[in-house]
Amino acid sequence: MNKKRKKIFLSILATFFFICIAGTGTVYYYLFYPQFHPSKTTYIYIDRDDTTDSIFNKIRKQGNPHSFNGFKWMSHFREYSKNIHTGRYAIKPGDNTYQLYSRLSRGYQTPVNLTIGSVRTLDRLVRSVGKQLMIDSAEIAMALYDSIFLEKMGYTEATIPCLFIPETYQVYWDVSAADFLARMKKEHDKFWNKDRLSKAQAIGMTPEEVCTLASIVEEETNNNAEKPMVAGLYINRLHAGMPLQADPTIKFALQDFGLRRITNQHLDVQSPYNTYLNAGLPPGPIRIPSPKGLDSVLNYVKHNYIYMCAKEDFSGTHNFASNYADHMVNARKYWKALNERKIFK
Repeated sequence: MNKKRKKIFLSILATFFFICIAGTGTVYYYLFYPQFHPSKTTYIYIDRDDTTDSIFNKIRKQGNPHSFNGFKWMSHFREYSKNIHTGRYAIKPGDNTYQLYSRLSRGYQTPVNLTIGSVRTLDRLVRSVGKQLMIDSAEIAMALYDSIFLEKMGYTEATIPCLFIPETYQVYWDVSAADFLARMKKEHDKFWNKDRLSKAQAIGMTPEEVCTLASIVEEETNNNAEKPMVAGLYINRLHAGMPLQADPTIKFALQDFGLRRITNQHLDVQSPYNTYLNAGLPPGPIRIPSPKGLDSVLNYVKHNYIYMCAKEDFSGTHNFASNYADHMVNARKYWKALNERKIFK
């Protein structure tokens, strides 16, 4: 090979290596160099109706990319439009295109914290879950009011609130209604372990009956220390065959939770939840009780009180009595305080 040909060959070889290095550098920059720089880990939520364009917009808005060309190229080359997964996905400071694309295309979600609250009605629970997850609240409601589902789960419309144990759970944002309810059943069974079941049996109650009584206790007082005392009072009434005469059940029967003063007129409401007219427990809970409320029944304080009245200082706690005469003394103090504050309903 003469010098001229050798020079041309070396020039071509150098050009080839330059192209290879430049190409490798370009690929590295767009695919493996950190491109996304949010100030902290942020999240995008991919819904059922999202398209590649809407997802791109979410990534741009949340991810603060230096360059988005690599992600668009990879999405086109790998046909991301045919492989979109719903869910909640993290964009971390320093993520490169390959990392983020792999996360999205493989459905590697980050769970969300789902809070099940101690709320008064199933409607409120359903709305709350619908706001926290991708599930349409109507999907959950349909299941909770479906007779076949209720029978399968062992509940009635009145007792289905007992399924839920208020707590914060980690779940996937796009969990289905069926999987959500299956998870709630799993957590319910986990809560009702052998120890709690044996305590309920010792009281002579099913878990649903414990739940129902706990819901009344929690409507009576927000004071956690007082809850076992209140539970003990109602258990005394049940064992004595006395009506519970729990004012919160009247509010539930009337669906008027703002009532501050229960009158004789209110006590006439015809409802199975009226514990002044009906003996024993109501058909189901009047709210979804918290774990503390449930445990306050299972670990109730044994005493001889059968009457209680809210304290006249409006502290949210109660005066207890073992006989009607002492109870009326407490009641008159409270009525006087209500009148002084002009609270008539």
